[in-house]
Amino acid sequence: MNKGTKDYIIKEFNIEEDVLDIVNENENKLIDRFKTYDETMEKNQLKVIKAFQDNRISDMHFAWNTGYGYDDPGRAATEKVYADLFNTDAALVRPNIVNGTHAIACTLFGILKPGEELIYCTGTPYDTLKEVIGTSGSSFGTLKDYGIKYEEVALSDGHIDENLLLKTISENTKVVAMQRSTGYDWREALTIEEIKNITETIHKKNKDIIVMVDNCYGEFVSDIEPTDVGVEVMAGSLIKNPGGGLALSGGYVVGRKDLIQNISYRLTCPGIGAECGLTFGQTRAILQGLFLAPKAVNGALKGALLCGSVFNELGYEICPDIDSKRSDIIQAIKFNDPDMLVSFCQGIQSASPIDSHVSPIPWDMPGYKDQVIMAAGAFVQGSSIELSADAPLREPYIAYFQGGLTYEHSKFGVIKALDELIKRGYIKL
Repeated sequence: MNKGTKDYIIKEFNIEEDVLDIVNENENKLIDRFKTYDETMEKNQLKVIKAFQDNRISDMHFAWNTGYGYDDPGRAATEKVYADLFNTDAALVRPNIVNGTHAIACTLFGILKPGEELIYCTGTPYDTLKEVIGTSGSSFGTLKDYGIKYEEVALSDGHIDENLLLKTISENTKVVAMQRSTGYDWREALTIEEIKNITETIHKKNKDIIVMVDNCYGEFVSDIEPTDVGVEVMAGSLIKNPGGGLALSGGYVVGRKDLIQNISYRLTCPGIGAECGLTFGQTRAILQGLFLAPKAVNGALKGALLCGSVFNELGYEICPDIDSKRSDIIQAIKFNDPDMLVSFCQGIQSASPIDSHVSPIPWDMPGYKDQVIMAAGAFVQGSSIELSADAPLREPYIAYFQGGLTYEHSKFGVIKALDELIKRGYIKL
């Protein structure tokens, strides 16, 4: 940060100079790591370009049908791009998939039948999925309601317990699922290497077991994806990494052709499957967002590392650690104080281009047992590839920082959050 930029921030945003100094010092220490992220981003950008070129994407693919959405060339081309990019047979990429949980739910309901078993080998899954499975809440139509058995294997020191997983697998086990990202846990995201090793272990036990990965927050963090290392089916959200901040809504599922067909019957209905489904003019935004996604993820990764470095230097526990190999875009900071957690999120909101004047507070949200605070002054509401921070209001009061369509914005979020905590007297430099 040069003197002119520093003086501008101090004058126009009323930021303490000490805040800028500590952020700049930490940024300078991370230059080599940033170069490594740039190398990954460059390869991913080229992979995206190749998928577009191989599928001859053209202006005609941005047009859209009405009604049932029969024979939509843009939809078909988009799904072929996703399938090629993630090295799978087929894909569903639809704006009417409302979020990542919906994409995962369609996947599980599309593959599993009554009497078959699902195992989550990464411990208790994300809050909203517990209601899909039927382990919490009182929702109707859960997996358990349909007679699908469920087991989960607790993590051991943040890693999949291979021995316990092998003991848990039964003759009824149909799907073993992994949550790549941390979710609202205090653990590092699964690396591609760990996903590969566990997938191979599962298939050695029983080659017919389907391995499914929830890839939310993980796309383009590495130069290969879970489906490159043997995972049969994978799901995620378009308003996270692969949407690049431009997709207005939607989700995706990629995987083996027969699995995608069955999942499409759950998304629409048997006999219709993937043949119908209006794209509502979103094809251009979905494809352009995908084109920009490697660069957006690169900025988010750098911002997460910077955030962790700054708060680690100030004495706060962070996850992942600075030297860890990152496999998602999330940086967790443990505050052990609900007011500090809320203040941090409010600082992030104040750095936003949209609704910067709004002060987020904890509130009840569908699918969550605890109140949740969400700072997300985003162009697309709820988009967590854009600068955001959120947390359930429960001990030990951990903030989850992620996103930033540009590194500069993510960095500014760190500056504003730290400045807010200092001005409220929670941190003294």
